Amino acid sequence: MSALKIAVVGAGLIGQRHIQLINQSDECELAAIVDPAPTAAEIARESSVAHYEDLGQLLGKPASSDNSTLDGVVLATPNALHYTQALECIDANVPVLIEKPISQTTDQARHLVDKVASQQARVIVGHHRMHSAIMQQAKRIIDSGAIGNIVAVQGAALFYKPDAYYEAGPWRTKSGGGPILINMIHEIGNLRYLCGEITQVQAMPSNAQRGFEVEDTVAISLGFESGAVGTFILSDTAASCKSWEQTAKENLDYHHDSDENCYHIAGTRGSLSIPTMTLHRFQNNEEPSWYKAPQVVTEPVEVSDPLVRQLSHFCRVIRGEEEPLVSAEDGYRNLQLTEAIALACEQAGSADNRL
Repeated sequence: MSALKIAVVGAGLIGQRHIQLINQSDECELAAIVDPAPTAAEIARESSVAHYEDLGQLLGKPASSDNSTLDGVVLATPNALHYTQALECIDANVPVLIEKPISQTTDQARHLVDKVASQQARVIVGHHRMHSAIMQQAKRIIDSGAIGNIVAVQGAALFYKPDAYYEAGPWRTKSGGGPILINMIHEIGNLRYLCGEITQVQAMPSNAQRGFEVEDTVAISLGFESGAVGTFILSDTAASCKSWEQTAKENLDYHHDSDENCYHIAGTRGSLSIPTMTLHRFQNNEEPSWYKAPQVVTEPVEVSDPLVRQLSHFCRVIRGEEEPLVSAEDGYRNLQLTEAIALACEQAGSADNRL
């Protein structure tokens, strides 16, 4: 089987990671790099591939040119470009992996969903945690009925972003730059995958610690289609390790605490803590009770890089062997719910509900 030719659009930090993974893959090879920055031209030279300043140049190149076969595109560009560039790829009939979020607005995302459906385009959205072996093992345990029907969910993303994070990107202190729109979209994707569709959100924000225009901490209430309810606490100013990055050990750039969990899924017959994969459960013939001790087991799971697994999945989608694990519809829904949380924060902030 010949290696698929994949171009990377955007040679920033995440784009360079995609380039590295493609270069290391046995299933695909780097076809080109698209980015107007001078540094991108140098990266292309180092990789011995063509460099284009504009996506249209790549998609519109003559069929007789070098590397004329293009099997897929990874969009690792700023959020504002996702919508128009994804449309360009779809219209050119080129499969595309769009880094999250799928677009800047839900209206754009809805149009992309409709476009994908009408043209039967092969599109996946880069919510890479869906490719996590930890997440997929947790999903199998829940779907097996080991914890019964889900009743309640507790989640946390508590971490401390150092001041340098904001000094390097002052836009993060302004509207659109807080942890809801930057970080919460990951958590929404995880919780939808594990627990089903979310149908209700409420939120209470605070910016008391950093004093920025945006929130630094927010408490979120969630209602699921199944009738389960959940709470989620999010903060980028908490000196805590209860976050996916610091517990999953999938990205070694972050400190890892092997004893912490960031999700607890409670059901009618047991509960699952993630990512330690600690399972408390009662046997099928035993009535659960707070007077009785449940069986406690730690389910084994192999930690691997979800970005590697995502790239392999993208190759299978390109070849028509699999349907997208994270579809355009999923990308739209994750964005819609994240925006709903941001709106709930605005409404909570404007309401005179102090005691």
